[in-house]
Amino acid sequence: MELMDVNEGIERNAGPVARVVCEHDRKKALLIPALHSIQEDKGYLPGEELQTLSEKLNLPLAEIYSVASFYGQFHFSPRGKKIVRVCLGTACHVRGASSVLNGIKDRFGVGVGETTEDLKLTLETVGCVGCCGLAPVATVNEDIIGEVGPDKLDELIQSIEEEE
Repeated sequence: MELMDVNEGIERNAGPVARVVCEHDRKKALLIPALHSIQEDKGYLPGEELQTLSEKLNLPLAEIYSVASFYGQFHFSPRGKKIVRVCLGTACHVRGASSVLNGIKDRFGVGVGETTEDLKLTLETVGCVGCCGLAPVATVNEDIIGEVGPDKLDELIQSIEEEE
């Protein structure tokens, strides 16, 4: 007995409406992987890329923006080479996370959620990194820096400024 693809069977045996629905569902299934691919390639989701995606998948641009804006990992503007996240969880807060955040903001001239003009840094805050025993904590990309006091803050800023 020959096995057939389920969608192929639906297309063969269903009427025109079912075939259109099946095709539309297939295109929708490609949306999130396509968004990931664009962001991996460009570092964010440029509007012109989303317009092209809309045309290729025959999906409304508004629907693409709706899906992409729902997920926090998608970004619509360029991001820095280094993503700095300062933990503002309870342990970090009581141990001086605000001074860490303010030190980085002052040194680089950016606010939370902003990126430097040279695309060196994007500054974000997080509710908890999960390293409460090391509070206050910041991360630079995937690296965790704990016990960020004044001396470590200077080291952290210097490491951010260094080019890789």
